[in-house]
Amino acid sequence: MKFLIDAQFPRRLATELKQSGFEATHTLELPDSNRTSDRVLINLSISQQAILVTKDSDFVQSFLLKGEP
Repeated sequence: MKFLIDAQFPRRLATELKQSGFEATHTLELPDSNRTSDRVLINLSISQQAILVTKDSDFVQSFLLKGEP
């Protein structure tokens, strides 16, 4: 199982997931770091088949309700 951890969470969460045997990437590990756009995060999550872990309610509005990445 893969996880993509958004900026609102500490990098430690990704570290703990990795130590538990999961694949995990924190936004700090991405080229644009914590400035990575929501659109890029959604596209990465889809292309990598990763679960996006976020506190950002905009994802619900744009992705689930409107179907927009």
